[in-house]
Amino acid sequence: MNRTTVSLIAGVAALAAVTGFASLSEPEASVRDSATTAARLPVERTSLLCPAPSTSDIAETAYTSFTPLTEGTGGKGAAELAPAGAGPADKGASKDEADDDGGKADGKGDGAKAVLTPKKAGKPVTGESSGAEAPALIGTAEGSLASGWTVQQTTEVPAGTGRGLLGTTCTAPDTEFWFPGASTAKERTDYAHLTNPDDSAAVADIELFGKDGVLKSTVGEGIQIPPHGSEAVLLSTLIDEPQTNLTVHVTVRSGRVAAAVQALDDRIGGDWLAPSTDPAAGLVLPGIPKDATSVRLVAFAPGDSDADLKVRLASPSGLITPAGHETLHVKAGMTAAVDLGDVTRGEAGSLVLTPTGRATPVVAALRVVRGKGVDQETAFIPATGAVDTRATAADNRSKGSTLSLVAPGRSARVKVTASAGSGGGETTTKTYTVKGGTTLNVEPLVPSGLKGTYALTVEPLSGGPVHAARTLAATEEGVPMFTVQTLPDDRGTVEVPDAEQDLSVLQK
Repeated sequence: MNRTTVSLIAGVAALAAVTGFASLSEPEASVRDSATTAARLPVERTSLLCPAPSTSDIAETAYTSFTPLTEGTGGKGAAELAPAGAGPADKGASKDEADDDGGKADGKGDGAKAVLTPKKAGKPVTGESSGAEAPALIGTAEGSLASGWTVQQTTEVPAGTGRGLLGTTCTAPDTEFWFPGASTAKERTDYAHLTNPDDSAAVADIELFGKDGVLKSTVGEGIQIPPHGSEAVLLSTLIDEPQTNLTVHVTVRSGRVAAAVQALDDRIGGDWLAPSTDPAAGLVLPGIPKDATSVRLVAFAPGDSDADLKVRLASPSGLITPAGHETLHVKAGMTAAVDLGDVTRGEAGSLVLTPTGRATPVVAALRVVRGKGVDQETAFIPATGAVDTRATAADNRSKGSTLSLVAPGRSARVKVTASAGSGGGETTTKTYTVKGGTTLNVEPLVPSGLKGTYALTVEPLSGGPVHAARTLAATEEGVPMFTVQTLPDDRGTVEVPDAEQDLSVLQK
């Protein structure tokens, strides 16, 4: 079918901007192909989904929405975060139910009212829910609020199974997810949460892999997630025998979902396990707290080949090989786990995994424990990709927030921006140099005159790749509660072919 050049490019641009699905070129590719580099434009629409926060009647959950200011996003924008299963949020809420920036005062997720309705970029908006009935949330953002939109869900459970601080960054829908680090051991209660943002049902499969390979189960096949709905699948119901270390593989047959695993422990608290980055030969797991008392590495090789990994800790002073844990052998299709103990030895660090020989793709995550005895708390750190252009962590507080930056290869310069607070304050920006092979902990970068919570945005300026994570900590009755969120690139921009480029390739 014959089309003009302008029409073709306009169609490609519109599709990329509306869906927000586009691959970001590696920095090396951008330099190599500089003569024909496509224009990078802000996405114009994006979706985020948050899992149901807790099964505890005494849970209290805070939601924080933030969109960084992005060049080229002038004009109007709209966003809302509403309960799954309720359909579009109630547009007729009275004026006194929302503050000036769009945060709902009731925020309980009842009916079809939005928990959050942000109205402008550059300032966080907060909402809340409580108890075991708080639903999963489905969010959409358009225009100036879409590029880099971030929502943080933070839940405090003061007692019971999984007590502690449970945090997760609400994620975009996709069709495949890997979760190394799950468990069906008797002390663990792990749920796979699947949320469907679309108008038609989604169908997903859940596979479990233990130390001896795939665990046969037909119960995990063909799980239906209703339109605008969410399902929580108890992993222990999928297999007969308890498994201490598991890799969960979620694939979507039709539609798309957001997926997260909630891991609750009877003794050492709980947290959300976010998906590992896509399988890769080398991985970085950033942000191990300096006072971690126990660190467990769980890895899985999805292909047909075994993987041999060099294990190193990027400390503040350089790369260190943990004594007795120099390498890890991961058999194909099997989950491998190793306890690294208090590997950080009082210094913040990040784990760097590289192949010792043949490059075999793997996925990996860490289970991190702080505290001792009955006063222990757990968090998870999945492997995460480097920040290409920008990444943001929302819901930072004046105390207890720590940003970890790691440069596994060459040194890098990074700009960090602390946003205005949700209740007031002024933006603060600072540039840091992260030496190659080290982890740099930034604490605290707090906006002046802060009221409420704020967001931290990371933007690499020069040098090698940088990976990032944010730790949020609070102490409750002697328990060192904490949660760690990695900061993958926000994919807030897409590449659109320049109209002057030769379209002969597209026309073939």
